[in-house]
Amino acid sequence: MPPVKRQNRSARESAPPADRTPVPSRSAPSSVPPVEPVAASEATGRAERLRSRTTEETTLAEPSSALVATEIADELHSAAIHLLRRLRVRDRESGIGPAQLSALSVLVFGGPRSLGELADAEQVRPPTMSRIVAGLQRSRLVRRHATEDGRRVRLEATPKGVSLMWEGRKRRVQSLSKALAARSESDREKLRGALKLLQEVVRDL
Repeated sequence: MPPVKRQNRSARESAPPADRTPVPSRSAPSSVPPVEPVAASEATGRAERLRSRTTEETTLAEPSSALVATEIADELHSAAIHLLRRLRVRDRESGIGPAQLSALSVLVFGGPRSLGELADAEQVRPPTMSRIVAGLQRSRLVRRHATEDGRRVRLEATPKGVSLMWEGRKRRVQSLSKALAARSESDREKLRGALKLLQEVVRDL
């Protein structure tokens, strides 16, 4: 019996040590806290707020159509005034003042008018127009004639007045033509297209 005991002890000593690594319990809590998912409603709200902010920033960055139209109108108005001032220099060669030239142009290109109609066209009061017409009559550029019923007086340009206006128009057109000749053909074609659009805008005023 004693030898048998020694063999059993020897066998236990020669056997490899058992794996003593502890197996974690399935019910043991993890050391890393779980990540709670974001609620669907909260995520949707954040997305909506982001889209709204982006849309607002885009709207503020882009100019409105009314603002663009106002800027174009202001530039066009300024260009028209400068153009008339430059061309008016050639009108000095006619020998009469701007007010008389303007009234005469209405009669030449618009036909005979009464004193009141001419005053309305030039946006002045009848007494002011009477003084302008008196100066044109002294220069033999305008004459008065009675209507068929004899109750009204019509103003019309004389042949001298018509000739003076067409000569003045020719001088202004020549000045513009000289300036356009210095531009490229492409620029002239662009301006031709813009003129058609400008005529449509003028009709809407």
